[in-house]
Amino acid sequence: METSIQTFVELCQWDAARFLIVSDNVFAPLIYYSHFFALIPSFLIGLFVFLRNRKSLTNQVLFFITTVFSLWVFADLVLWANEEPHLIMFFWSLQVIIEPLIYAACVYLIYVFVTKKDLDLKRKIGIAVFLIPTLLFASTKFALTGFDLTNCYRETGEGPLTLYGYGIEVVYLLWILIFAFGKFQSVGREERKQIILITTGITLFLLALVSGNIVGSLTENWSVAQIGLFGMPIFVSFLAYMIVKFKAFNAKMIAAQALVFALAMSVLGILFVRTIDNIRMVALGTLILIIIVGYLLVRGVKREIEQRERLAELNISLRDLIKQRESLVHLITHKVKGSFTRTKFIFAGLLDGTFGQITPEIKKVAEQGLDFDNGGIETVDLVLNVANLQNGLIKYEMRPLDFKDIVVKTVEDKRLAVEAKGLRIEASVEKDSYRVTGDAFWLKEVVNNLIENSIKYTKEGKITVALSDGGKILLSVKDTGLGITPEDKEHLFTEGGRGKDSVKVNVDSTGYGLFTVKMVVEAHKGRVWAESEGEGKGSQFYVELPIS
Repeated sequence: METSIQTFVELCQWDAARFLIVSDNVFAPLIYYSHFFALIPSFLIGLFVFLRNRKSLTNQVLFFITTVFSLWVFADLVLWANEEPHLIMFFWSLQVIIEPLIYAACVYLIYVFVTKKDLDLKRKIGIAVFLIPTLLFASTKFALTGFDLTNCYRETGEGPLTLYGYGIEVVYLLWILIFAFGKFQSVGREERKQIILITTGITLFLLALVSGNIVGSLTENWSVAQIGLFGMPIFVSFLAYMIVKFKAFNAKMIAAQALVFALAMSVLGILFVRTIDNIRMVALGTLILIIIVGYLLVRGVKREIEQRERLAELNISLRDLIKQRESLVHLITHKVKGSFTRTKFIFAGLLDGTFGQITPEIKKVAEQGLDFDNGGIETVDLVLNVANLQNGLIKYEMRPLDFKDIVVKTVEDKRLAVEAKGLRIEASVEKDSYRVTGDAFWLKEVVNNLIENSIKYTKEGKITVALSDGGKILLSVKDTGLGITPEDKEHLFTEGGRGKDSVKVNVDSTGYGLFTVKMVVEAHKGRVWAESEGEGKGSQFYVELPIS
């Protein structure tokens, strides 16, 4: 048998391959170009990504895919170039194993990439179980029936295992698409972009991997069929974009440099192909172009990365400045509050006779001073509360409570202040109970702040506080006061936001009161807003809270 095969090889006059892949059996230089174009970039990009973060599971899986794909490309080139039947049988069997293995690894890759964690053992077994028949029977006649001695095409007969391999490849591809679609529905906008890119890249890569055989079999034009091997650079292009855009594999600049280097090296290989007229001039011009474009690409990517890293440094500096500002605010406010407290005791002492009898004129001044001190202390407390709420230092004691009790009590507490200004206050409560889950202290602050706001900006008329239940609890505080202009409305509920007209009426306005209301209401999963028909037509403030 060995003698007959050797005689057959001599009759077909095949060229003896050097280094397994160099021979005149390769009928078109494009075969070499397409294979090296796919092999070099895939391996180098995978290697560089892996070396940048060896502990990353995503990087490890990607490197495995690119390495195995490079081995598949090399095996395919051996089939094109080699004349030894036993080597052709071996590398053909190797391809039978590698091709579905790449598909399985791509399923694993998209799982790890999207979920950011490893798969459990059950899912790993689920992916690998389809490969068991291929691994068990790849070296038997179920995979390859034998070397074809009926012609000089250097082919083998394919068994049923090859068709099985095509079948599980379809299963793996559908698996990827279904998983990606499912995850796409349940993630945010940025994650959706990443899923679209990784799924598109993997799908193009896998389709391109098998398209060569399909195109070649249908057209019998194996030069055209080489377009399939360009699938890996397409995948790498998606990968390079994701590295820059999303930092998906933490490879940054080195991966982009590796891509350009690999492409340049693959084109450089054309210089050694001598069967195409003027190939050296064409390849040299292309190489120069790639060097120029590659330089511009690397410089542009490097500039973008430097800007991002600079921005990250500025963000760190900004956080430090914010912390310093917060520390300064706390220091100043505590000092100011201490001063207000000390002068408050002095004015209180004057009024209660601690310092002896005082004249009516001094008593009036002391009363004004005490009012100013109380207002200053309230302002300091307000600023401190805002800072603490923003930093999450205040923990809400969420408990079931009746919001009606808070509203009614706050209205009664404010009645004297309202009537002292010559105003009226009315409470309209439709039901006996309004159950919410919240912090009683801070919800009282919300109601108190809104009523105080109406008192300050209403010269005459009345204030109406109402509670209603329309699926959610709605608190409304309406007044017949100053009203809100469209311009001032934009500044409501913002930090330090004060209206132009509100400052004229209340020079002590800080703009932190309504901002506090907004933070507290949102912490209770509610919303707050204001309405007004315009200047001089009163205001309506609304707070909506979920029913417990």
